Amino acid sequence: MQALIQRVSQASVRVRGEVIGAIDAGLLVLLCAEPGDDEALAERLLAKLLKLRIFADAAGKMNRSVVDVGGGLLVVSQFTLAADVSGGNRPSFTGAAPPELGQRLYAHFVAAARRAHPRVATGEFGADMQVHLVNDGPVTIPLRMS
Repeated sequence: MQALIQRVSQASVRVRGEVIGAIDAGLLVLLCAEPGDDEALAERLLAKLLKLRIFADAAGKMNRSVVDVGGGLLVVSQFTLAADVSGGNRPSFTGAAPPELGQRLYAHFVAAARRAHPRVATGEFGADMQVHLVNDGPVTIPLRMS
């Protein structure tokens, strides 16, 4: 399972022209399930990102987590993180989990996030989404759990 984490001052996701999820300061989490991933792995990834110290402390050092700063999480499914372009110019997505597994793990991750953190917004699995963000820093960090 992998995620691309972006520290944001604000982010939102639109589906069919309507905002369905939005946060102010916090983390935009682009989430990709891969074959062989399971719920335990999703929970380990969530635990890691909730503890990730990428927000500034009083001295300006990245020393605080999203939990410490009371930031939001915007979780968006993103199977294209599994893209493989080694065989040509058209990406292959065979490294992404099949849709049923991807949807199940995305739903599990979101449910676990909502149990662990008070401010969680989401995209819509499988939808054509427009994600708007203001990357703070910019800070963008890839996370991979296996």
